[in-house]
Amino acid sequence: MSIMGIINITPDSFSDGGLYLDPEDAYKRASHCILSGANILDIGAQSTRPGSDYVDVDIELKRLLPSLEIIRESFPDIIISVDTFNSIVAEKVLGIGADWINDISGGRIDENMNSVISDFRCPFVITHSRGNSKTMNDLAKYNDVVSDVYQELLILTQNALDAGVNPGQIIWDPGLGFAKTNQDNIKLVKNLERFTSEYFPVLLGPSRKKFIGYVLDEQDPKKRLFGTAAVVCRCVQAKVDIVRVHDIDEMSQVISMSNQ
Repeated sequence: MSIMGIINITPDSFSDGGLYLDPEDAYKRASHCILSGANILDIGAQSTRPGSDYVDVDIELKRLLPSLEIIRESFPDIIISVDTFNSIVAEKVLGIGADWINDISGGRIDENMNSVISDFRCPFVITHSRGNSKTMNDLAKYNDVVSDVYQELLILTQNALDAGVNPGQIIWDPGLGFAKTNQDNIKLVKNLERFTSEYFPVLLGPSRKKFIGYVLDEQDPKKRLFGTAAVVCRCVQAKVDIVRVHDIDEMSQVISMSNQ
């Protein structure tokens, strides 16, 4: 299993907003992630938590590019994923050294995203979500969340394939926390094999999320470490390929022990 370390260059992300806005702080975070065992860095400059305000392309790039450039120069061999749903941002960052695009909308929000991914032939994380940050909670209504998420991922995947994206570029993410109730998230975690049994590698991002706080009755995201560890252990059991987490040291230990 690979570990994707989170670097949010935002003032308002739910757990670490404001910590890495300065490129030097983002560099230090990247260095820590790599030394702790991260195989991939996921850098984002647009908060996508429920209720957040999206920023325009110029602001996203102004936040993102200085940190991306210093991290790419300092760590030429690490895989860098950029967390964006904007095709202009994706095209820019892929042109200066990013390796992957991690789109929480799976190409829904920006219809040009699939074409950019096709042109660059890069890995593409297709995440299941509905609506946007303002509307997603109202759209968490499913006949069967596992089946519905699976079917909607298939539709997003077909859209990408139709635009010329190669199947080998695609990674699936069921989208914990995006247009899902707490119970929906728990059901997805219990049924991860529905996704890992398919052709595409699977990424899961459970780290510190609200549904863990719901189960543990813990309001502080930074105190959801053990709950996150339990979900990561479940990911190992279900043969998830990548986990996207904040706490690299601890989750590395969880993965190592769970693999015994």
